[in-house]
Amino acid sequence: MVHHTLRTGGTEVSTDPARLNIDIIHGFLSRSHWAECIPREIVERSIRGSLCFGAYRGEAQIGFARVISDRATYAYIADVFVLEPFRGDGVGKLLMQCITSHPDLQGLRRWSLLTRDAHGLYRPFGFDVPRHPERYMEISNPDIYRKLNK
Repeated sequence: MVHHTLRTGGTEVSTDPARLNIDIIHGFLSRSHWAECIPREIVERSIRGSLCFGAYRGEAQIGFARVISDRATYAYIADVFVLEPFRGDGVGKLLMQCITSHPDLQGLRRWSLLTRDAHGLYRPFGFDVPRHPERYMEISNPDIYRKLNK
């Protein structure tokens, strides 16, 4: 299988699943505001069902993102993060460049994501508030991982 890769300076983003460090990914997500307390098994399952992008400096993983997609019409970007010491170095931008240039994600009718505070990262890639927010519906279980851990 050919893995999609982008490099700039000392940073590389790759879709090679063998390089993903599940300890780093689970450690960050379990403390994040959107997936606090997420069990490791759920992180592993989410990775198996997604197209994942790891950001690396040398062999060390410093960032992550995953895309849930049918690879024909729709993609949802999830779990984007860059470890604190590496923020502000363009790692998030490189992750997004790699995602939006991935050959399997071209020509999609719709992309979506949710963010609390990273609008500035996503706007240059064409993301904006929904044109018709009244059409969006959701089921939200924000405390699901806390309940699973009891």
